[in-house]
Amino acid sequence: MSYIYLDNITATKPHREVVDIITEYLTDKYALAISQFSHSMGIESKDGYDNARHIIANSIGAKDENIVFTSGSTESNNLAIKGFARANKKKGNHLITTAVADRSVMNSMKTLQREGFEITILPVDTNGRIDLNKLADTIKDSTTLFSFELANHEVGTIENYEEIIRLCKEKNIAVHMDASLGYLHIPIDMKTLPVDLVTLTAKRIHGPIGVGALYIRDGIKIEKIMDGGFNEMNIRAGSEPVALAVGFAKAVELFDRDKDVIYTGKLKEKLLQLLKEKIAEISVNGDPDKAMNNVLNVTFHKVEGESTALYFDMEKIEVITGSACFSQSLEPSYVLMAMYNDHERAHGSITFSFSRYNTEDEIVKTADTAKQIVDKLMEISPLK
Repeated sequence: MSYIYLDNITATKPHREVVDIITEYLTDKYALAISQFSHSMGIESKDGYDNARHIIANSIGAKDENIVFTSGSTESNNLAIKGFARANKKKGNHLITTAVADRSVMNSMKTLQREGFEITILPVDTNGRIDLNKLADTIKDSTTLFSFELANHEVGTIENYEEIIRLCKEKNIAVHMDASLGYLHIPIDMKTLPVDLVTLTAKRIHGPIGVGALYIRDGIKIEKIMDGGFNEMNIRAGSEPVALAVGFAKAVELFDRDKDVIYTGKLKEKLLQLLKEKIAEISVNGDPDKAMNNVLNVTFHKVEGESTALYFDMEKIEVITGSACFSQSLEPSYVLMAMYNDHERAHGSITFSFSRYNTEDEIVKTADTAKQIVDKLMEISPLK
């Protein structure tokens, strides 16, 4: 079955080379990396695992020992926030995040709040960014950590990350940056960017689902959140995901700015142009200029996002809506509600996200299909 896959913000198609090297390690080099003191296959597996760590560390200008492999961005965010807060509780119990942070961040904060930590959630503007002055005013003596996204997971807005990190360092608090969207697309270098914790993931750069990493700067204390052995520098217990880590590293090596950033940006511009030509009542959500090249979030006014996404799926075009895709209720997108406080706009949102494997013909078909779907739904909409 042939799909037009425009949900690359959730997960991307793994490169053929990524699948091949994962298969090689699953079939021929499947020993645990921890087994390097017992047999040759374990040593070979350990070498591949260590090399994967080096490639990922090098991609952000970090040292190998600063990279901890995890099962993905959710675990990385949990480890960063809970692990840091609990390890540094004597220094203070106040943490800050934003109203548009990923659910793994929001729910980690809620867990810590139940443990007695004080949590502040900063509002955002209509682009999805925080006000630096409000952040400065919110930081107090008991504040230990601020957590934010490099690029928003729903609308793609890129935060003013350098200014945020600079302010946090001036205020002497730690900063966690969730770069699970934006990694490699937005170059970051730990030698010049004094961020303390950075979340990375493979699934959005044509790597495998189920593996990510957490960068931990030297001197940052993290408490383990999962009991077990002494794996990952005694920070993350569990058997090393060797095959997935090697696949992650291969995806990093294959990242191509022309194909993954510039080309996808052209697809985004093309689709937006066509949608505006064909559909009258449409709004772009997030910053139209300083945003991820491969993410386009729009609202088709007066129609429901869930219905729109369902009709797209019936046409074998894969997109997502922010309104109910992560819940079993008809709640509006919390990201768009934080940005606009507009239920109709939040309920009608659709995210299109692009990869090097999409074509211009697919974009044209998607725009034509969008026109047909919106016209059909407008005929039965109670809001017209």
